[in-house]
Amino acid sequence: MSSPVAERTWVPLTPRERRVLGVLVEKAKTTPEYYPLTIAAIVTGSNQKSNRDPVTDYDADDVEDILHDLRHKGAVIMVEAGGRVVRWKHTLYDWLKVSKVELAVVAELLLRGPQTEGDLRSRASRMEPFPDLPALQAVLEALAARDLVVYLSPPEQKRGVVVTHGLYPPQELEKVRQAYANSASAAGEPEERPVRQAAARSEPSPPAWATETAVLRAQVEALRESLEALAAEVRDLKSALGA
Repeated sequence: MSSPVAERTWVPLTPRERRVLGVLVEKAKTTPEYYPLTIAAIVTGSNQKSNRDPVTDYDADDVEDILHDLRHKGAVIMVEAGGRVVRWKHTLYDWLKVSKVELAVVAELLLRGPQTEGDLRSRASRMEPFPDLPALQAVLEALAARDLVVYLSPPEQKRGVVVTHGLYPPQELEKVRQAYANSASAAGEPEERPVRQAAARSEPSPPAWATETAVLRAQVEALRESLEALAAEVRDLKSALGA
């Protein structure tokens, strides 16, 4: 059952707001040494080509405007971490009333939109551990009960369940639902699939080499993010020194 609107501590977000919040959460978890983030670092994180859909081209003015809109909504706060460079951090643990693992799931959905449970588990595992698919499914069910996750395909289907976040404005969410329904129909997927028992919802474990490859990819991505954050720090320092 959906949570009554009166109980919500959050409001729907625009695509630009979702991207910036996703970046703040991702960097807080994967490169905590550079968090809270400067505007330059948020610009870099928002526009990076890996783990983003769609790829964007925001500038500093765009991000600053987005941050102030999010601040008015209560989703971010501005801080100063020494010197004259202003930094920003999210307040989503309180704003969304979520746990660490729940926030990792929401953040990946904010950054990439609709995706299968399998893809989501692989990507969210960069931020928080998800030992197997049932562990992720339990988190998704808890978030869906609070309207923070939306199932675009029946959660009972055998595999390839597609989910997205619930932070869309209502009209945008309806467009997302329709787009998925149209794509599923074009692919010839049946609207209904046999219901399976909850205990049988897990998929076969991936081979060891696949797991190792996923870990290596996550490590490379973390290194890339660290380099991007460091480059943004150097730009901020040069700007502060008038260089």
